[in-house]
Amino acid sequence: MTWSLGDRSLYLCTPLRDDVAEFVAACVRGGVDVIQLRAKDRGDAQVLDAAGVLATTCRELGVPFVVNDRPDIALAVGADGVHVGQDDLSAQVCRRLLGDDAIVGLSTHDVGQLDLALAAPVSYLSAGPVAATPTKPGRAGTGVQYAAMAAARAAVPVFVTGGVTAETVPELAALGIRHFVVVRALTEARDPEAAARALRTAIDQSVAVRRD
Repeated sequence: MTWSLGDRSLYLCTPLRDDVAEFVAACVRGGVDVIQLRAKDRGDAQVLDAAGVLATTCRELGVPFVVNDRPDIALAVGADGVHVGQDDLSAQVCRRLLGDDAIVGLSTHDVGQLDLALAAPVSYLSAGPVAATPTKPGRAGTGVQYAAMAAARAAVPVFVTGGVTAETVPELAALGIRHFVVVRALTEARDPEAAARALRTAIDQSVAVRRD
């Protein structure tokens, strides 16, 4: 399936967890519309098993599913694509491996990386983290202005990362940002479905205000 990400705004990056399929389903019910599995601390067999489960789950839920860093695993389980960082396999190689219809996402953290990424064969970019986050240890926050600039310059959707919550979404949306990646706001929530719904409401309301 060929996915258009332009109308998708709430992207969950989930670690591998015992209840990952149930967790993802709850988040999608709340309004999440893109899923990524990011399990850098797990072995290949565990990631492969979890990716296979999520590929099926996301197909049934009607949302795109991508695997962090591993185009080989994405191919093996029939995922919709892959997300890579600056130190991973290049977007160009991922595109050749996965084909024209696959999702290929690329992280950017500064203007130099963005300049190169704008010419890469990607489906979307990520920009950030806006604020330093434990999920990216050792990486300083980029601030909101970098994310806003990336969103304004790119011809593909730009998903902002780092510190996205229902409370921070209005400020980001006011800068022209339309696409948001969440991790802890959902992975640490007692009620992931309710937390996702609060994020979705904040996004929809903030973007509507901006359009008006």
